[in-house]
Amino acid sequence: MSRRERGSVTAETAAALPALVVVLGAALWAVSVVGARLECVDAARAGARAAARGDGVSAVREGALAVAPTGATVEVTVGAALTEVTVRARVRPAWAVVLPEVAVSASASSATEKGVLP
Repeated sequence: MSRRERGSVTAETAAALPALVVVLGAALWAVSVVGARLECVDAARAGARAAARGDGVSAVREGALAVAPTGATVEVTVGAALTEVTVRARVRPAWAVVLPEVAVSASASSATEKGVLP
């Protein structure tokens, strides 16, 4: 490898490195969004189970919020036959404030046990 070729390899690496950093950042951002979505799913399932057992609406909200991502909202709908819990959150990476927020949500439902309605 000649001296001239070694310099071109350095230049190519210097040009490709920023692109690699951008791709890595996008991948990390996608992983954090998927993680927040999974937390919403877990929170909705836990809330639906608790609501179907007969826990109060405030207890269901508190339990779901304990599992949900930070800043999430929980909506509980208790019906005669079906109890539904919806968890919504907006996710933004802490390391990149300039990226837009992404809304993630999940809902879960279960049969309402007899005698549970308030």
